[in-house]
Amino acid sequence: MTEARSTRSLAALRGRSYDKGRGTFAQVLWVAISTLVFTQVWCPNRTRCMLLRAFGARVGTGVLIKHRVNVQWPWKLSIGDDSWIGTGVDLYDVDRIAIGSNVCISQHAYLCTGSHDRRSPVFEYDNAPIVIEDGAWLCARSVVLRGVTVGADSVVGATAVVSTDVPPGSLVRPPRASVAPG
Repeated sequence: MTEARSTRSLAALRGRSYDKGRGTFAQVLWVAISTLVFTQVWCPNRTRCMLLRAFGARVGTGVLIKHRVNVQWPWKLSIGDDSWIGTGVDLYDVDRIAIGSNVCISQHAYLCTGSHDRRSPVFEYDNAPIVIEDGAWLCARSVVLRGVTVGADSVVGATAVVSTDVPPGSLVRPPRASVAPG
């Protein structure tokens, strides 16, 4: 039996990183504060918003951020006025995430700005920003991938995965499961 040899070398990328936007001290401090305070159920919303601002995020007025929300790097995040971020949302912002005003991001949604170039022999980073325009709603467990803009007043349905731009006023539904006859 012959083994297929991969042309990808993950070791070649080790030690090389993307631009985190702040030094090691700020990164370590955010991880500690996030773990010990920001994500906790007992932490008041106003404290969450204050902590994000203190670490460089732009957070509008009337923003509601529930517990267990994960923000990778707050200095790469902006949230407009009167937006809601639900319990367990993961904002993996290795690149910028811009959330407009009156946006609802429901429970356990995942916004991921990070990726890798699948054609690169060293698996180079291929990160890109995410923009969620005013009035959009990302339903529970939806996923928005790198480089995507979700247009104003659009709805991304529960469990839908979005990898291309969503025009304003659109509805994105997840694929329906097929049911075999019994």
